[in-house]
Amino acid sequence: MAIVRERRLPHLNLTLEIPDPASASGCGLRFPLPPPPPTTTMIPCSTSSSSSAPAPAPAPSAEFRISDFEKLRVLGHGNGGTVYKVRHRRTAAVYALKVVHTDAALRCQVYREVDILRRVAESNHVVRFHAVVPTPSGDVALLLEHMDGGSLDALLRRRPFPEPAVAAIARQALLGLAELHSRNIVHRDIKPANLLINAAGEVKIADFGVGKVLRRSLDPCDSYVGTCAYMSPERFDPESHGGDYDPYAADVWSLGLAVLELHRGHFPLLPEGARPDWATLMVAICFGEAARAVTERAASGEFRGFIECCLQKESGKRWSVAELLGHPFVAGADGVESERALRDLLREDSDES
Repeated sequence: MAIVRERRLPHLNLTLEIPDPASASGCGLRFPLPPPPPTTTMIPCSTSSSSSAPAPAPAPSAEFRISDFEKLRVLGHGNGGTVYKVRHRRTAAVYALKVVHTDAALRCQVYREVDILRRVAESNHVVRFHAVVPTPSGDVALLLEHMDGGSLDALLRRRPFPEPAVAAIARQALLGLAELHSRNIVHRDIKPANLLINAAGEVKIADFGVGKVLRRSLDPCDSYVGTCAYMSPERFDPESHGGDYDPYAADVWSLGLAVLELHRGHFPLLPEGARPDWATLMVAICFGEAARAVTERAASGEFRGFIECCLQKESGKRWSVAELLGHPFVAGADGVESERALRDLLREDSDES
């Protein structure tokens, strides 16, 4: 939902062709600004035996009506809908309003997202859900916490992130994933665009349109959803990279890649400014060595070690979220310095915009 500078990975939407297109999701590197591309295919509510039971339609709020809100500006477009910054007319409280247009498959994604957000309502590391707001058009509108710093993807328009700020971001994102995974929830689309930040330096996970609640320990989980550029190797080729697809380990890969991107200032698996197709991405993910691309001169040993633990090709060798929270890059970082570096970055970005 952010405008990305030209020197970074361009806006592309790459469709992954698989035998059952009904179970595929959009494979865009980034959701472009309006309008959403027709090549993005959304996931139906129930496609096959690999899908758990669809979430029930959420009940609209009796507390809010769409007319209660004043639209201030558009925050972004994507996934068949629009996100607005809105202000409640009576209280002056500011929210993000995500309006998803009337389409059966898109509605199902929204219902699943609401189900997940309600399960983690008390989390300090997931964007807070307030209500489903009824609309005259029949569109589904979600009232969400407004993160005034925007997405980390948007902040990358300015500069790469200094290592102390990256440590603070990694820690907060890991805490969010820890809460999700402890409730058997997988995100499946972790990337800088889905990590939001506010002026206080709080980082929160957003956009659960392709997230899933694993209702049983062996609940199958479709690997072909999310954003292709951030998919783990086993999502393309399970047999060569650890066997059965593990969605928890896949979230760790995506987070590691996102953290590395924040540090380097561009998508790390390809040369800066490259214009990839799907095949190029698959080769880079499955055969490239992103974890070794950070030289000693460019980063500390702790940071390089952290990335290597996240980006192990074999999913079984990848560190878990709990283990990563104890990694020296995160656990050994000076918390005060890291948080200050993150706030300074936000302040500089605000001064330059």
